[in-house]
Amino acid sequence: MVKVSGPLMSMAASGTIAGTMTFATWKGRAYARQRVTPANPKSALQVSMRAMMRFLSQSWTDVGSTPQGSWADRAAAHNYSPFNAFVAANQARWREFQPPAQTDPAPETGTEPVATLDSATGGVRSIDLEFTVTTLNDVWGVILFRSPTGTFTPSLANAIRVIPVTGTGTLVYTDSGLTPGEYFYDAKFFTKEGVLGADEGEVSDTCT
Repeated sequence: MVKVSGPLMSMAASGTIAGTMTFATWKGRAYARQRVTPANPKSALQVSMRAMMRFLSQSWTDVGSTPQGSWADRAAAHNYSPFNAFVAANQARWREFQPPAQTDPAPETGTEPVATLDSATGGVRSIDLEFTVTTLNDVWGVILFRSPTGTFTPSLANAIRVIPVTGTGTLVYTDSGLTPGEYFYDAKFFTKEGVLGADEGEVSDTCT
């Protein structure tokens, strides 16, 4: 990215010229870059990182003012918002296969929930995953992993969804848009403080 001053002999410029060069602003700074056509290969890593990004983006408003305030110093050091600091740091943790934390720095403490991954039930191009949450303790969410073969190891490469856990009882998530066939699932719960639980154990079924 190239920072520019007075782009195109004007005070500001935005848009693309001749399909090759794009001018825009970011945080009040003008810049120019080569125009590129976004790709969406949906690689395993991309799916995993997007799953965590979605979870973090949707969770920020619910973590509370005190956890949000803990990101102020990191945000100031990098000249962006506390929300951006929260997302960036937790995405970096996830890239190392560590769960997110609500506060900065991550305490990496907390009590895991009493919860289980109970079953997988196949449907038409979808499979329902059922969890039972008996005691919340310090749980924040559960990471769902999927594989086309059994006896697999949950990892960054096969994580497909990060699901908020907000109450006790039965939790059902529908994995949809599947190609007909058999799928195997596992899960790991994680705490608000950044502790990743043990594998829940595989469940599987076939969708049509």
